[in-house]
Amino acid sequence: MTFASAVFGLCFLTSALCAALLFRAYRRRPMRLLLLSAICFVFLAINNLVVILDIFAFPNLSLILFRQAAALIALGVLLFGFIWETP
Repeated sequence: MTFASAVFGLCFLTSALCAALLFRAYRRRPMRLLLLSAICFVFLAINNLVVILDIFAFPNLSLILFRQAAALIALGVLLFGFIWETP
């Protein structure tokens, strides 16, 4: 295990943990912005997982489109939440 794989793994775990905590907070007090933030972090975790797969599992295959799509969806969901949830 290299230092880079440890860092990418920790990034994935952090994003997944944030998503889980946001879903738990949404379940306790349903607010739409919590749900959209949780969905954003789910897609960020997917993005980090695809980075790990791209670099370590499939080094000869470029997964850049999947990485960029997951990041775009994540930021799009969060931007949508920020725009529509302003008072």
